[in-house]
Amino acid sequence: MSLLGGIRPPIAVLSALLLSLAAVTALVLGPAGDTSLPKAVQTSQQHFAEDGAIALRASIDESVTDLDRAAGLFSAGDPVSGDTVLDKLGNTYQKWMGTAVIEIRSGKLVAARGETVPLTSLDRSTLGAEGGLAPRMVRLENGEVRLLSFALLSWPGRPQLLLVASNSLKFPGISLGQFRAIAVVDRSGAILSSDGIPEPEQVLTELQRKEVAASTKQLKSFAKQASAQAGRQPLSTKEPGSGGYLGVSGSLLGGTWLSDRSVAGYATLSSPQPGESTTATALGLTVVAMVKVAEDPTRSTSSVFWLVAAGALLVIGGIAVAVLLGTVQRPLIRLFLESRRLTRGDLDRPVSVPGYGEARRIGTALERLRRQLLGEPAEDTGPAPAGRGLRRVGTRALLAVSAVLLLAWSVPLLLVLNRADGTVVVPQQLVNDQRERTDTLTDRVRRALNEGEADLQSVASLIGDRTTPAEMTKVLDRTLNQHLRYQSLYVVDASGHVVARVGDKPREAGPKPAEADPLRLLGQGGTKPIVAGTAEIPGRDGSAVVGEFRIDFLNSMLKRPGLGVVRVVDDHGQIIAGNTGYLAFQSLPSERLQDLVLAAGQKVGKSAHPAGVLYREGGVQIAAAAPFVGGGPAKKLGWTVVSWQPADRLAIPEYDVQHRTVLAGLLGAAAAVACLGWMHIVVARPLRALADQAEALADGDRRTVLFPRNHDEVGAVTRALEVLRQYLQGQRRDRPTGRRRAPDTAHEQHVRN
Repeated sequence: MSLLGGIRPPIAVLSALLLSLAAVTALVLGPAGDTSLPKAVQTSQQHFAEDGAIALRASIDESVTDLDRAAGLFSAGDPVSGDTVLDKLGNTYQKWMGTAVIEIRSGKLVAARGETVPLTSLDRSTLGAEGGLAPRMVRLENGEVRLLSFALLSWPGRPQLLLVASNSLKFPGISLGQFRAIAVVDRSGAILSSDGIPEPEQVLTELQRKEVAASTKQLKSFAKQASAQAGRQPLSTKEPGSGGYLGVSGSLLGGTWLSDRSVAGYATLSSPQPGESTTATALGLTVVAMVKVAEDPTRSTSSVFWLVAAGALLVIGGIAVAVLLGTVQRPLIRLFLESRRLTRGDLDRPVSVPGYGEARRIGTALERLRRQLLGEPAEDTGPAPAGRGLRRVGTRALLAVSAVLLLAWSVPLLLVLNRADGTVVVPQQLVNDQRERTDTLTDRVRRALNEGEADLQSVASLIGDRTTPAEMTKVLDRTLNQHLRYQSLYVVDASGHVVARVGDKPREAGPKPAEADPLRLLGQGGTKPIVAGTAEIPGRDGSAVVGEFRIDFLNSMLKRPGLGVVRVVDDHGQIIAGNTGYLAFQSLPSERLQDLVLAAGQKVGKSAHPAGVLYREGGVQIAAAAPFVGGGPAKKLGWTVVSWQPADRLAIPEYDVQHRTVLAGLLGAAAAVACLGWMHIVVARPLRALADQAEALADGDRRTVLFPRNHDEVGAVTRALEVLRQYLQGQRRDRPTGRRRAPDTAHEQHVRN
């Protein structure tokens, strides 16, 4: 008889699962030991470094793209002098530290602006080779590093010129807060630029100078470790299912200084799309962000609870398994043995009848069948009296008792024990990081809008009064393909007529566009916001270039892990963009978030400052808001970026214990439901149906054929009853007298099979 089904496997599996869960509860789900520095703080530094890497990558790629596009627009028009090129670049963009134009063939310097560009390191003979115009890093004599970008200026009949722009590797708009340093590291681990650590001569006391030296040494150590990790495959650095940043990122723990632990996050520059490469990612740079966090050495968790929980599970599980063995498995196996004895012809000994439930009913029916095989009429054997008390308890009730025992251990873990309330300790560093990351994200959105408006100004300055609509369309199409921020680009004359356009249909073309603000929020009252940028075209009587920004472009910049829900609201507190689903022009979901936005917008000194707060009422929640405070036309929009997230999603010790407790309860409940449900399907239901069939057979029903449905104990008893039915049916035909013979060899062979 196959025992792949039946009563034994589910009980054996349940026993194994309970033993495994007890071991996991005591050894794996127990405390992680020292919790003086929560894991959430380390993860937050990793996200901070990822933000810095994204900002640096976007800045480098945007700078290279702007330089190349501007050179292409100049080359497409009439020849101009090098001074004119640099003057227009300087008026449109304020991003390069130095610019220069040289003649490629002779190496003559044609024009220069700003900081002296290190042209001596440039080999003009390699410019025509593959990748010859790729940006490159150059170290100056003072140790600073400059990133050189190149673009060609070509006009028919004139010597070819090289446009060179020099910039530092400083981070654009990164909010460091206090006690934080950030650095750019190359493949060898050398620090190319850093910020946040003062120079020794900038501090006053000897203790501060020692702290500066220790911080500098620690940052260099982190830089070496980060560069060693940068060559790994990105997927190998992520936890399963974490997703998030496409490049290599992680966190590092350093030494202590006056009870403060140095924690760092690192991230390589990565393309925004999987499998792609950009100019910045080819440079092999890594961002390292370091912060000092105060440790609490007294903060630790005990393993007593988990040992007690594991011991309780062993006791409760042992009782439940004993109930199943003594009240379900043993009676069923006894029925199997008794039924097989009867089919072999051993009719002298009465059937051992179990005490209660379906097993008792089947055992009583077997005893009646034994007596009928000995010649007694079915009427004389009579039905057995109905059971009373515990005799009426069936297999389903016994399974329910076992389930109650197991759930008595699981349910308190799921719902009651180790609950983290509103007094949970949330590290102040997490609130600071939420505020600073939100401020960094605000600056990134503001810069993106300013860059878009600068692109429009650049295009407008290159469209002269004699440019045809076809030529305008060509310039607009090139700009639209190079920048994904626009959904529509068009030129409008003073009367509002669209002269040339590319992309989607213009939604906000109107008269007198040159008098409009450089950046405007339109579409109020509708279902989709419209952010439009306008740049007047010189010499065309009020005509202007208008670009409508894609809201999805703004939404994509807000998708940062570890910040929770992020929203961009206008000066009236209405939602414009977000990283999750939202309704445009709706208010924030709670009054306290609205109050936070208003508080962050209040000027302290000359400008407003970002704000971060920890809410404890209605669930512990971290929130931050940062208004537009930088320069450029985007500042006039008055927008604010606000973010919030529940603290229970962070790796804080109290919440970790709660989550592990819930996990233990879920595992226990799942084991109980799976195994007991398995037993109900393969044992309880078939046994109940078999009890009805056995009683009908004992009452004289000789026509109903009993079909075994499974190769298990219940199926074996069913086959035995079918053999007995066939023999009783043949006995009636033969009308024998006296003691009846045992079932024949054919029947015995059928039972064995």
